[in-house]
Amino acid sequence: MSKPRLLYVTQEMNPYTNLTAISSIVKGLPQAANEKGMEIRVLMPRFGTINERRHRLHEVVRLSGMNIIVDDDDYPLIIKVASLPGARLQVYFLDNEEFFKRKFVFEDEDGKPFEDNQDRMVFFCKGVLETVKKFGWPPDLIHCHGWMTSLVPFYLKSVYKQDPIFERSDVIYSVYKESMEDSFTNAFFSKASINELGEEDLKAYKDGDKINLHKGAISYADALVMGSDELPDRVQKAVNDADLPKLEYVEDDELLPSYIKFYQELLATKAEAE
Repeated sequence: MSKPRLLYVTQEMNPYTNLTAISSIVKGLPQAANEKGMEIRVLMPRFGTINERRHRLHEVVRLSGMNIIVDDDDYPLIIKVASLPGARLQVYFLDNEEFFKRKFVFEDEDGKPFEDNQDRMVFFCKGVLETVKKFGWPPDLIHCHGWMTSLVPFYLKSVYKQDPIFERSDVIYSVYKESMEDSFTNAFFSKASINELGEEDLKAYKDGDKINLHKGAISYADALVMGSDELPDRVQKAVNDADLPKLEYVEDDELLPSYIKFYQELLATKAEAE
C-alpha cells in the first residue's frame, strides 16, 4: 500500500523564517507526519532574509526554468532545496529575484507593506502548483499556511481540478489572524486571474467593497484548521458559515497529535468515498 502524500504550502517556516506563529507551527508538522507514515513535500518562498549558505540551499536545475505569468508579464521561477535540520525531509524554495531578493519580507524598513505583495502572492501560488506538476507527485492532502497561500484553494478547484496531478487532492486551509489584504488594491482581481477566469470568478475573495483573502480560501477549501485562537470578526464569520471538517485551535502540547489525527480522519474519509 502506497504512503499517503501530504504537501505543505507555507509562507514561512522555522528555521528559515521566524515571523509569526506560522513559522513554529509548520516547523514540527512535516516530521511528525512523516513519522506516521506519510510522504511529505514542503514548498515556501525563498525570501532574501534566508541565508542560503547557512541553510545549504542549492538550485534544482531540473525543476527551474519555468516562467510564471503575473498581470500579463512573465517571471522566471527558480527552485531551490534544502534538507530540514534534524529530519530526513527536504524543503523546496520558490525564488525570483524581482519578488524575493530584498532585505525584508512583507514590509520595508519603515514598516510599510511592499506595493507588490499581491503580485508576489500570485507568483507564489501559481508557482507552487506548476512546481508540483513538474514533480509528477500527486498529493492526497495539501495543507496551506498563511494569507500568501490563499489563492491555492481557488486555483486547485478551478483550472487545476481536472489535472491528473491534483484530481484527487483535498486542500486544508489553516486560518490565521494575520493578513496583508488591507494594503492590496482592486488590481488584485485582475492579477490573480488565471486562464479564462476573471474578476467574477474571484468574487469569493470580496467582502463588500473589501478584499478578504481568508474568506476566499475558506470557500474553496475541503477542510479548515484554526491556526490562531482569535480571528477578525469577518474571518470568523466565514469560518462559522463554512460547512467543512474543522480542527479548532489547539495549544502547543496538543498541536502535533491533533493535526496528525485530523489528517488521518480526512484520509480515512477520502478512502471511504473512493
